[in-house]
Amino acid sequence: MFSKTISAVLLGMRSDMITVEADVSGGLPYFEMVGYLSAEVKEAKERVRTAIRNAGFKLEPRRIIVNLSPADVRKSGTICDLAIASAVLCAYGFIMPESLEHTVLIGELSLDGSVRPVNGVLSVVLMAKRMGMTKCIVPAMNAFEGAAVDDIEVYGVHTLQELIGFLDGRLVIEPAYIDRDTLLERSEGQISQLDFSDICGQHTMKRGLEIAAAGMHHTMLIGPPGAGKSMAARRLPTILPKMTWEECLEVSEIYSAAGLLKPAEGLITTRPFRSPHHTASDVALAGGGRLPKPGEISLAHRGVLFLDELTEFSSAAMEVMRQPIETGHIMINRLQAMCVFPAGFMLVAAINPCRCGYYP
Repeated sequence: MFSKTISAVLLGMRSDMITVEADVSGGLPYFEMVGYLSAEVKEAKERVRTAIRNAGFKLEPRRIIVNLSPADVRKSGTICDLAIASAVLCAYGFIMPESLEHTVLIGELSLDGSVRPVNGVLSVVLMAKRMGMTKCIVPAMNAFEGAAVDDIEVYGVHTLQELIGFLDGRLVIEPAYIDRDTLLERSEGQISQLDFSDICGQHTMKRGLEIAAAGMHHTMLIGPPGAGKSMAARRLPTILPKMTWEECLEVSEIYSAAGLLKPAEGLITTRPFRSPHHTASDVALAGGGRLPKPGEISLAHRGVLFLDELTEFSSAAMEVMRQPIETGHIMINRLQAMCVFPAGFMLVAAINPCRCGYYP
């Protein structure tokens, strides 16, 4: 019997839709997966087979072929585990095909059948909405994140058994819901340990930072050690305008793709502040890697990027920021595709007057 489900893969912040096809037929028992797969995706067949057995479903010895299409897109990560298991169970007759229509499934499976959280859920749900999907089934720990997207239902599941019960109609799961007004009010009510009012004196510097904050202007602080440059820069985000809901989604999508969005805390609702060490490489600042991830300049999007001891940064690290400062985004070319990361940050740099720090 043939069946198919819909899942997704991530490349940077871009999410591509993947169709998972499963065919179960007679012949020698065999489980094969095809479709331009990375090593971790190929290993999914062992995770899926063990998770299905431990979830209480007995699969008859058959020939199982799973195809992830389109074949020209490299599939990596463990985000497709849940969709693969659902396609196999549907091909065996445990799930009705109608229950999987217009539904995107993402999540990593443990050997005991539990569903683990994955990165990039917000990007996947946004993609599913653009493609006309009506439902997204995600790990329960990621449901709050996915619920931030309007006009699509997001359901969180804890185990594979729970998923099957929901698709069969035996179990009722309410779609995840997020009250954006309450979330934004809660962020405003949080008491920060830092505040711009902590700065005593330094009236000229404070006035300059207030003007810079009003227009998100890049700023350089020059002064001897101990003058309060770092202290003032760390308190600058507390006087920046409150983030809008659209900005919260933008920043949260970046942090979700980077694996830095904590499920328990929900979305990012405060201005980011990033302060990389002066030994940071150009890749650490710009982002990249075999599977591209956002760098410090993207993690500071809609917030402050503070470069202390600016003159100690390498020339390559300085040059890599030229384009993002001008355009507000950075393009990273890789063999598989080109990734575009937002980089609309406010740069605050601090330097000493000279190497000794005190001249003149």
